[in-house]
Amino acid sequence: MNLQWKACCLALLVVFSAAATANSLRPISHEDMWLMPRVGTPIISPDGQYALVQLTTPAYDRDDQASHYWLIRTDGSGEPRQLTHVPAPEFQADWSPDGQQIAFVARRQGDDAAQIYLLDLRGGEARRLTSLDEGARHPRFSPDGELIAFVSNIKPGQDDEASENGPNVLTYTGFPIRNWNRWLDESRPNLFVIPTNGGEARNLLADTELARAPGFDGRRGAGSSELDAIWAPDGQSLVFVASDNRDRFAFARTNNDLWQVGLGGDEPRRLTGHDGEAGDSWGQPRFSSDGQSLYTLRIPATEWVYNASRLTRLEWPAAAVQEQIEMPDIRAIAEYQLGDDGRIFILAQDAGLVRLFSVEPGSTDAVPVFDRDRGIYTGLAYANGQLLARFESAAEPAEVVRFDLGGSGHQRLTHFTADAVAELDLAPVEHFWFESDDGADIHSLLIKPANFDPNRQYPLLVLMHGGPHIMFRDYFFLRWNYHLLAGADYVVLATNYTGSTGFGEDFARGIQGDPLRGPANEINQAADVAIERFDFIDGDRQCAGGASYGGHLANWMQASTDRYRCLISHAGLVNLKTQWGTSDAVFHREANMGGPFWELPEVWAEQNPIRFAENFSTPVLVTIGKRDERVPLANTLEYWTVLQRMQVESRLLVYPDEDHWIMNGHNSRHFYGEVSDWLARWLLD
Repeated sequence: MNLQWKACCLALLVVFSAAATANSLRPISHEDMWLMPRVGTPIISPDGQYALVQLTTPAYDRDDQASHYWLIRTDGSGEPRQLTHVPAPEFQADWSPDGQQIAFVARRQGDDAAQIYLLDLRGGEARRLTSLDEGARHPRFSPDGELIAFVSNIKPGQDDEASENGPNVLTYTGFPIRNWNRWLDESRPNLFVIPTNGGEARNLLADTELARAPGFDGRRGAGSSELDAIWAPDGQSLVFVASDNRDRFAFARTNNDLWQVGLGGDEPRRLTGHDGEAGDSWGQPRFSSDGQSLYTLRIPATEWVYNASRLTRLEWPAAAVQEQIEMPDIRAIAEYQLGDDGRIFILAQDAGLVRLFSVEPGSTDAVPVFDRDRGIYTGLAYANGQLLARFESAAEPAEVVRFDLGGSGHQRLTHFTADAVAELDLAPVEHFWFESDDGADIHSLLIKPANFDPNRQYPLLVLMHGGPHIMFRDYFFLRWNYHLLAGADYVVLATNYTGSTGFGEDFARGIQGDPLRGPANEINQAADVAIERFDFIDGDRQCAGGASYGGHLANWMQASTDRYRCLISHAGLVNLKTQWGTSDAVFHREANMGGPFWELPEVWAEQNPIRFAENFSTPVLVTIGKRDERVPLANTLEYWTVLQRMQVESRLLVYPDEDHWIMNGHNSRHFYGEVSDWLARWLLD
């Protein structure tokens, strides 16, 4: 055999080998997605040499799931080392100033509630530090390492032990009565300190006027109320986030302010705002390394429902506003960290991505550190010259990375998901733009199916995101995983309609007064553009679906168009007035419409899906968690009743143990299976 013939055979072998490797990749399954290792945000040691990372090994049965802290080196050397091994998960860790101990929260054997534990990294078992009936959370070491501040809930005016034979009733005299999916009781977050060597915990807010105020509360999250406390540089006081006007929740704007409380437990000092009045909202406080500045995120109070967060510097200890960091197009700041040299690092949404920005010393303008064409960063962490975060994309589950502060990108430090991803066909998302009929530049993500064949005609699944003030991102998501929905049979289109964040404050505000029609028109136009631009999309086979606000849009599509062969609606409103009256959050809905429905009945009726019930005809899969309080069951029942009255082919799934999100593994697998069957029924003919 001559050399030319050998070379030809070798080239063919390489081609066939590459093709075989590509063909060996398979579509992602629910098991692949759900059981994928989940990597938490890094927490860097004070010297910058190590980082704690929470690693969760999921399971379909929650009792079989494991979650522990691992130790990694920030220079990328060595192998990760598991630090905790007890079956109960640990979370909310903090390093001691000398880097020798970590404090974390866990509910271990014998604990009635989650408590704070201390682990000496030089050896020995973790020891429990707190024993409070309501538990303890968010430990923070003092600058000298002698004290730990933490948060625990207090129920004012109630005995510690409720009578077992007494009535089981929740009583209210005002708003709010719920937060997301949790009914509220009289408990409120309080701020405590405890010596690290043991002893009694002291409540710094006990008997203060602030804690007794009817509007007192912490920052409301998706399931709890937090104070986001940090130590002042001298270690003699703490700065925290709280509201004193939460009781106005039903009829006016409310906000969070910054407060300072000394270790003596005196009345907290208000650092921002005015007593009981709703002004700007403040959060994420951090002190500069020289202790002379207090940075904080500020959301201004305006006539708009959506206002982007601004990074603001206050002089310390005067707490006077000094300057504001300027983001391109007033993009909202998600997270930030302060460098030792005066440099500021910021994570902000940007057209389907989350990018790293920086502000140089002496400047107030944030600029991108480097170009990026995929993925998002979360969990930004800084210490002693090291800047870490989590990075993920739709094709790459989250791992910890270290940034090159010179501006060349990042280096991956962990590889917990590598083996699980290696055999999956996860194509990177593609981005495209078009100009809407109203002249707006609209961005979309396109996801191709596994084993993609450019010569094949694929049905189109149009996804609609919730919020509305969020955006479709290039990330690996459990609840609406792009690649799991695409499988091997569908092209997925995810459009960032007007109202989405990541495109500037004005774009996000554009939805006010136009709650459904405008975004729906842009989504439909995006589908038309995709069908025209991409030859592999079959425009005769389309389905649309979404959850939460995306479910609202699905129900508006039911009322306004027959272009889709089928719809999928999870936790979607069908009646604007019912949603306003039964949800846990109400006033912003009224503000978005310009006033209450009894003052502006025509405005509320104009884009109310149930008012157009005579148009309902598209087959729809309707799903809801029975415990949902953000979009309560009443909306689903109204929708289902109208669908049955109009004899629209439909299927209703009610998950009794789920709330706004489907978070149980078995239920998630069932939900995705139902979605797959529904799409196949209507699109794979």
